[in-house]
Amino acid sequence: MGAITDVPGIRVGHTQKTDDGWLTGVTVVLPPPGAVGSVDVRGGGPGTHETDALDPTTLVSTVDAVVLTGGSAYGLVSAHGAQRWCEENGRGFAVTGGVVPIVPAAAIFDLGRGGDFLARPTADMGYAATAAAAAEKDGHDVGRGSLGAGTGAMIGRGQFKGGVGTASVTLENGVVVGALAVVNALGFPVVDGRQEPQPSARSVVPPHEPPNLASSAREPGSRGPTLEARFRVPDSPSADAGPPALNTTLVVVATNAVLDPAECKRTASAAHAGLARALNPSHTLADGDTVFCLATGGVALDRSTETARQVSLITLQSAAADVVRLAILDGISASSITG
Repeated sequence: MGAITDVPGIRVGHTQKTDDGWLTGVTVVLPPPGAVGSVDVRGGGPGTHETDALDPTTLVSTVDAVVLTGGSAYGLVSAHGAQRWCEENGRGFAVTGGVVPIVPAAAIFDLGRGGDFLARPTADMGYAATAAAAAEKDGHDVGRGSLGAGTGAMIGRGQFKGGVGTASVTLENGVVVGALAVVNALGFPVVDGRQEPQPSARSVVPPHEPPNLASSAREPGSRGPTLEARFRVPDSPSADAGPPALNTTLVVVATNAVLDPAECKRTASAAHAGLARALNPSHTLADGDTVFCLATGGVALDRSTETARQVSLITLQSAAADVVRLAILDGISASSITG
């Protein structure tokens, strides 16, 4: 399935705590200097930091790091640690006297899942995850499953483990598109490729039996896994049962293509289709679904004519949706092994 680090220059670092009431962590995607970025937030309950700075109409077009974190809004302090690492290493928007690193962040809700509601990611954990990413070699393997920001992740109204997944594809023109996902969704995975309102078999897996996604196999020549597992979708909770669990799926899409901020924004928007194909429901009021896009600028797209430009972008953005879907399913599959 590949990994987001198949995009040259992209590195990923994780840190987590899993004892003494902790079950949370931080994942940092560290692009090479000068990477262009944007974001599209579609969930009804987002927890984000500095996403407004990624609007294509704003001053700065580059991104120094993207922080994905547990701890809900409290965990966003981990971005301060990533920012501190970037400043120490001279990465950021140059201003008189120094630099101001552009470090957007987004959080999943995992508060209390380790037993202690106050056990949340800290700025030091954000620094550690950034340093871990910087220490990796180009093209390194990416940790998957229940680690980093996915340490305390759950799916399916809190019944099954979620976690971190990744995937990539290389297009015929040499453009690489990769994605990393932290899956903490209200919904269930769409495992059979259908898009009906009831995509999951409702009577195969008992409600609390872990899904066997570890048996996933990729057919020769296929671009993604064939998932044979099925999930039981529980009955809708009554109003007396209280509010649904709070959730979020966070995604970073990266590419080595040359894109401007508006094209990054449109790619992030298109990539949300992959989230909707992988999870049902998605983008709910109780999810904070967010997709970032990073473009490192190593490969120029064909812009020789307006038609060529449009075809190049549509192809890239379609691939982004594909790899997001695969990264989400990979995260669920890996978590069934590591969780």
